[in-house]
Amino acid sequence: MTIYSSLFLLGALGALSAAASNAVAAVDTSQWKCETCPFDKAGTSATLEVGAGAVSDDSAKFGDYTGLNKKGGFLVLGGAARYRGEGGLYGSLTAADLGLDARSLAAEVGKEGLYTLRLGYAEIPRYLSDDARSPFLGVGGSVLTLPGGFPQSTTGAMPLATTLQPVELDYKRSRLDAGVTWIIAPQWSTRLSVRHDVRDGTQRTAGSFFTSAAHLVAPVDQVTDQLEASATFYTPRLQATLGYQISLFRNAVDSLTWANPFTPVVAPGSTSGQLALAPDNQFHQIVGSAGYEINSWIRASGEFAVGRMTQDAAYLAPTLNTTLAAPPLLALPAPSLQGRADTFNVSVRVTATPMDRLRVNASYARDERDNRTDSLSYPAVSTDMFLSPTPRTNQPFSFTQDRYKLNADYRGPGSLKTSVGVDQDDRERPNQEVVTTRETTLWGRVGVQARENVALALKLAHAERRSSSYGIATFVNPPENPLLRKFNLAERKRDIAGARADFTVGEDVNIGLNLDLAKDDYGESTIGLLDGRSVNIGGDLSFAINDQTQLQLFAQTERIRSRQAGSQAFAQPDWSAQNKDSVDVVGVGVKHQALKGKLELGADLTFSRSRSDITVDTGSASAFPTAKTSLDSLRLQATYRLQDNLWLTGSYWYEFYEAQDWRFDGVLPATISNLLAFGEQPPRYRVNVVRLALRYRF
Repeated sequence: MTIYSSLFLLGALGALSAAASNAVAAVDTSQWKCETCPFDKAGTSATLEVGAGAVSDDSAKFGDYTGLNKKGGFLVLGGAARYRGEGGLYGSLTAADLGLDARSLAAEVGKEGLYTLRLGYAEIPRYLSDDARSPFLGVGGSVLTLPGGFPQSTTGAMPLATTLQPVELDYKRSRLDAGVTWIIAPQWSTRLSVRHDVRDGTQRTAGSFFTSAAHLVAPVDQVTDQLEASATFYTPRLQATLGYQISLFRNAVDSLTWANPFTPVVAPGSTSGQLALAPDNQFHQIVGSAGYEINSWIRASGEFAVGRMTQDAAYLAPTLNTTLAAPPLLALPAPSLQGRADTFNVSVRVTATPMDRLRVNASYARDERDNRTDSLSYPAVSTDMFLSPTPRTNQPFSFTQDRYKLNADYRGPGSLKTSVGVDQDDRERPNQEVVTTRETTLWGRVGVQARENVALALKLAHAERRSSSYGIATFVNPPENPLLRKFNLAERKRDIAGARADFTVGEDVNIGLNLDLAKDDYGESTIGLLDGRSVNIGGDLSFAINDQTQLQLFAQTERIRSRQAGSQAFAQPDWSAQNKDSVDVVGVGVKHQALKGKLELGADLTFSRSRSDITVDTGSASAFPTAKTSLDSLRLQATYRLQDNLWLTGSYWYEFYEAQDWRFDGVLPATISNLLAFGEQPPRYRVNVVRLALRYRF
């Protein structure tokens, strides 16, 4: 390969320009085109893709988010259009997957330096189950009833053979958003955006009566509207934005009522139950940000947000069991929660570059949540069967979090790059077992080009979390073991180490290796999480076989272990458990150009395996069955250029998924005598998807 120096190249270009100046009259440049210019050219262009595809099998798991859940054919339809006219006018339109439930549209028009209008629409499907079955009638509504033959004392006595029917567990999110940005003056711009989200369908839930329970289908009919308006002021040294945000959530179904499929055996009258669904709520917030260049080597910036959350949905009745107690004992202290929580967030950052090789960063952030909901006394009803003599009081939780960060980046001699820092996280949680915690983290990173073809990087971090004395939550009934330490409140030591090495082998091969280690130690905990370990090892390889073919390989493996202790006797630990999780992923990708660039081929192959083992030791070790998942995925793509503006595209997607989960394996609707289950089994599918389409540019 011949390499020309930059001086020779500049000299050649100068000679060519001098010769061209003497012959300009003989050169016609009217037909010259810039095929690689980064800027859009004036005019209109569009691309349309039309074709067909087919799915080999039904699978809710495979179709979740993709819209490819049903066996059969589907329409391939999408494209893009672009316009750029005189005076800075422009517009664009993109469409994707219009033949599927996971479709999207986006449009934008505007004038450079003046305004921009945006409009978008998207549908996101969620498919939750293939094989759920239930005897309940009225699925999709707010009241679930039962056919004849119910209730019964056990699931084995229920007439499930004749009453079970498939139920759909899926919902779709439809999103419509629009926005406008308007530059009203050289230093001022405004922005307004709105979003309308609709979720419609069903999802799984469950209800219980003392020792019996049933899987239920809950309706989903929810709307969320969001609006954001802001104004921005900017100069070369100062940029500032002030805005207002609002989010309104409305649920058309406030509750789910279901008939008890089990014969009441403890309290008469508990023939139906009621669950509250997500209540209507609102969130309002004023936000602002600013950045200022103090001088050539110091810059400061900050943000703030002041918000309020409210929820005032009407209460449901404490119970539907009218024989449980006289009405005065079930009287509610208020018709609704009248919930209110105020939020405050602020952060400031300062970046200084006192010398070319050194940069220093300092930041402070404060987050507050002040729950001002009234604390009231409510009648305590357990599963519509028991009325506790002691009322329950709701506990509004608040918190304050302060985060401090100081770090420096230094470029040493040669290729050496170092970073060191200290982070501190202070939290205050009134009315909880631990009122204050403080976690301090020291960390450092170093990177160096050890040789011309070898780059090395190392990172280390050590963190310690200290807390105030651990108390007992008075709002928990029955009380917790005083030896219990919750993992997010307990004192902890954490050590993290990571290393990365990159090798360049010749001009065509690059190899990368990485290792990450983490260790958590809850040395002051007697009951709860005691320790955790994780190891992550990976590698990647990229290889340019020739100018037409590129190959990429990667492999990653992760091992996670944790240990916890518990007490059955409300005293010292008398049992322990160990969790072992592993994830292994291997993949390869190939890109190839053939037929002098007319044909582009691509292939991606991925294998993924995971397993989870839980061992519980109560004197004699016993283990839960191993939970496993396997995923094999192969994708092939091909694009053939028929003409300069016409392509034939095709793809093939194969995916195999299998899961073993002891929580679901073999658990049918009547397997457990006091649980009327859906009978869902862990998902398993083998799906092939084929697409063939024409792409035309005009």
